[in-house]
Amino acid sequence: MFPRRLLVVALTLVLARPALAQHYQEDFPPDEFKARWQKVFERIGDTAVAVLQGMPRTDGFIFPRQFNSFYYLSGIETPEAYLLLDGRTKRVTLYLPPRNAALESAEGRVLSASDADLVKRLTGVDDVKPLEAMTALNWPAVSTSPGGRPAAQVYAEFSPAEGLEQSRGELVSAETARAVDYWDGSVSRQRRFVELLRARNPRADIRDVNPILDELRSIKSPREIALIRRASQLAGLGVMEAMRSTEPGVTEYQLDAAARYVFLANGARLEAYRSITASGVENINNMHYYRNTAALVDGDLVLMDYAPDYHYYVSDIGRVWPVNGKYAPWQRELLQFVLEYRNAIMSRIRPGVTSQQIMEEARKAMEPIFASTKFSKDIYERACRRLVETGGGVFSHTVGMAVHDVGNYRGPLKPGQVFSIDPQLRVPEENLYLRYEDTVVVTENGVENFTDFLPSELADIEKLVQEKGVVQKVPPVATRR
Repeated sequence: MFPRRLLVVALTLVLARPALAQHYQEDFPPDEFKARWQKVFERIGDTAVAVLQGMPRTDGFIFPRQFNSFYYLSGIETPEAYLLLDGRTKRVTLYLPPRNAALESAEGRVLSASDADLVKRLTGVDDVKPLEAMTALNWPAVSTSPGGRPAAQVYAEFSPAEGLEQSRGELVSAETARAVDYWDGSVSRQRRFVELLRARNPRADIRDVNPILDELRSIKSPREIALIRRASQLAGLGVMEAMRSTEPGVTEYQLDAAARYVFLANGARLEAYRSITASGVENINNMHYYRNTAALVDGDLVLMDYAPDYHYYVSDIGRVWPVNGKYAPWQRELLQFVLEYRNAIMSRIRPGVTSQQIMEEARKAMEPIFASTKFSKDIYERACRRLVETGGGVFSHTVGMAVHDVGNYRGPLKPGQVFSIDPQLRVPEENLYLRYEDTVVVTENGVENFTDFLPSELADIEKLVQEKGVVQKVPPVATRR
């Protein structure tokens, strides 16, 4: 029974004891990092080195979230850090800044060069050196190995690295906009680093490490999957709390707050991306709508697409529900069809087949649905047929450390690939945009939907909307302007 399963998940999450405060992660042991380094060594070869630059010190009271690629290879969150993987010696070195007592007195401890023994135990690196060692040595570790053997290639990130609420596509687009701005022209931290590597090592062959890391990150390990599963559970519970808090007159930002409360109360300090909480046809049709200022109107629908960043891993889910707790006939007609198509796709995901094969199988399975569905408008039937013929984006983007994660799942699906299933129905004649979204992982035998506990059936969603949520239980405090 759906309510009982929800109760079990909710109690598991809310009653879980919080971890003791510490200034380093313990989600990944040294062996996991060593396995990742070994794969990098295999790809760069015996004559190359790879060097990665961590995030800079923040220039404000901003949460210092490490770049995804740097964290993936080290688990180190300290700003101003560098990581060197030497393919010639198969040794890994972390360069860390010194202890900063003044900064720590204001912001707390971070791992520094003085924590070398601890850092080695946590990460498995061979050496920890102070940050100034890189400058003082003028990069001999890159230009010449300790034995005098030069590095033939130096691998570094050519693409902007994702940080908090960032994905590469958006980062590249923003960097391009800055580059063509006559009064700006600035580039990403990674691109500037590559420029400095070339200038200071003119004889070195500088190569892009991003394709290597993208390939590695596209297959998630069991520990990574566990974190994505946890992020997805919190996302689902947050959306459910927003459903309960829905009623005419409530604002979009109050639903946003209801979901975010669940994230924060269960240990997710950050967001995977800004909340999409849209009500009414116009706002919903904006796809990545973010203002979240409108009041909910009786008879309208709400679309929420929202998830937390939990220990550097995220999810991506979306649902559409009625403001008044009851779908209108046309709303039920269209959303039920989207649900049927989503289920047809979901039940056929398995390793060894391509997304195109699955879509073709689902297309055939939908023919009886078409035969038994009496559409109220010709434009609705045309829209539904277009959805099934094209997929409507049903096989969407990869998900992992970023919501639009790096890597891809072209070709036969493999266990450990994580992506969103997001069928999107459009009726352009009425400006309608409706969707379901879930994040899934391919398993050895099929698929796991991380949010299978989140209501999908329309009657279950209606029932949940008719409950009272945190917005009704703890109304906002009235203030005078």
